[in-house]
Amino acid sequence: MRVDDLADARAGDKGGTLLLAVLPRGEAQWRLLREQLTAELVGRHFGSLVGGTVTRSEVPGLPGLVFRLPGVLGGGVTASTALDGHGKTLSYYLLMLELPG
Repeated sequence: MRVDDLADARAGDKGGTLLLAVLPRGEAQWRLLREQLTAELVGRHFGSLVGGTVTRSEVPGLPGLVFRLPGVLGGGVTASTALDGHGKTLSYYLLMLELPG
């Protein structure tokens, strides 16, 4: 099962840090993602792109997770030579992550 089977994702940027919000489609999906979609798993999925510790936060009052991936955007929108300096396509990459089990 992939994250895409359970949720939608949105991407944002803060300098060279990629922010990914994962929004489950229902209560059952929320419980599963909350349990299985860890910062460690996301960090392994993005591999060598990550230049620091991946963190996960829950969105207060909403069923949602936000992952902070430092270094992924190569210095930020104005410094990166990447085609997608904002990292918008990377939300789709997160949705392709296979969950354990």
